[in-house]
Amino acid sequence: MPTRSFASFRPAPRRIEDPPSPDALFTAFLSSLSVDEGAACAVLYSAAVRHFLSWLGLRGIALETLDDHVAHRFEKHRCRCPGYSAQEPAYKADLAARVRRFIRFLEDQGYIVVADGIDDLGGHLAAYSHQIDALQLVEALSGAYRSEAEHFAIWLRVSRRPWTEVDEGVIEQYAGHYCRCPAFRKRGKLASSGMKRRRRFIRHFVAFLRDRGAIAPVEAKLEVHPDVAAYLGWLKQHRGATDATIRRYRPEVDRLIAMLGAPVLWDAAGLRSAFARRSKETPGSVSLLVTIMRSFLRFLIGQGQCRPALLHAIPSVQRYRLSTLPRYVDPATIERIISACPTDRPVQIRDKAIILLLARLGLRASDIRDMRLDDIDWRSGHLIVKGKSRRSERLPLPQDVGDAILTYLSTARPKAIDRHLFLRAHAPFRSLSSSAEIAGIVARTLERSGIEGLPTGSHIFRHSLATNMLRAGAGLESVGTILRHSSPETTAIYAKVDLPMLMKIAQPWPGDLSC
Repeated sequence: MPTRSFASFRPAPRRIEDPPSPDALFTAFLSSLSVDEGAACAVLYSAAVRHFLSWLGLRGIALETLDDHVAHRFEKHRCRCPGYSAQEPAYKADLAARVRRFIRFLEDQGYIVVADGIDDLGGHLAAYSHQIDALQLVEALSGAYRSEAEHFAIWLRVSRRPWTEVDEGVIEQYAGHYCRCPAFRKRGKLASSGMKRRRRFIRHFVAFLRDRGAIAPVEAKLEVHPDVAAYLGWLKQHRGATDATIRRYRPEVDRLIAMLGAPVLWDAAGLRSAFARRSKETPGSVSLLVTIMRSFLRFLIGQGQCRPALLHAIPSVQRYRLSTLPRYVDPATIERIISACPTDRPVQIRDKAIILLLARLGLRASDIRDMRLDDIDWRSGHLIVKGKSRRSERLPLPQDVGDAILTYLSTARPKAIDRHLFLRAHAPFRSLSSSAEIAGIVARTLERSGIEGLPTGSHIFRHSLATNMLRAGAGLESVGTILRHSSPETTAIYAKVDLPMLMKIAQPWPGDLSC
């Protein structure tokens, strides 16, 4: 059910002539509300508006200067107006709410000129409504999206804020504002859950307006150290680093600057102390920490801000790449996992197609998350995969995988404008947000199959595919091609998992023989 509103959102030309008499103005106001003059609602509006007009006349306030500040003064005034008596605070709040609707009517009629800083707001709201319809949300949720967008537009006008000033700070003020806006909705201050809901809906609407070019994007006003900014730009332009790599490097570099200060003051003792502190905080990322610190030091040395000898202050970390065996699952267990995938509901059909892609092609979770409808060539039976190397690879599409995807597309995939292959099963129908969602699908499938003791991540299928291919007689080059490894050394870790072959070439242990 659409929310009732008193806002037209159409730009009104400025009225040159003087406003009509209070009676004529009030009659036009009731007509805009679609309220009969004899109704009880009309009586309440009549008392509020006539009291307000009388109060304006006593204080000499012109109609064209009305805003929310004037309405607030009227709400808080100690009534001594002729013909009117003092009222209770709760009633005065309702009185002011009706007055604010009257002020909005004057704005829509052009008696009060307001510069919103946006063109065709009504058209943008209509386009936003169509986009919400395309998401196929339930009626209550879609109505909430539309209602909150209109409420935000009303609040901006009431606050006399132009759309050009909308940023995260303005959204936060809206989320926590004490509502007295001229629209049908809950009054007062919302609970924390309601504020969170407001914030989420308005961020969605503001992002929609920015995508349409209706309002200019607001750049994040974050204080970035000049050396850090130069380093991140160097990674992007000269080293070809991806956005994900830059996001991972930046927090560590920021912490390093915060701990040691300006790079010109760095020394070996300070670097070692910072490294020891960070390695204790994140023991599982020590190798990456060494890589980041050395990369930043090389950049600073190249810029002449650090002594070259400081590069040797970062200790080396021993990494034994071949010290453990990759965990894998035998082919019989893989088939058991696949057979445990039901296909009674749309979400189960989607999950089975994802499990088959993991098991048959050894794809990464990120590969499946980013896969789009155009990546499948049905005529040639190929699948285009964009991996971590940022280049496209063509892989053969097995028959059972193709059948599962086709079943999902024809019977289970929601009709949505999103071009990603796999979408969420419930509205709003968007793509999977992260690889963790695919890991959750794997965990639910393993639990359903009753198999215990296996990792719940999706990478277990990748390790299993490589191991089973080697045991079936495939070469390392073939395995590397299927898994899309850029270096043969990465594929070489699977050479040690063929234990029967290793047993044939293993030499007896010398025992107690002397060296």
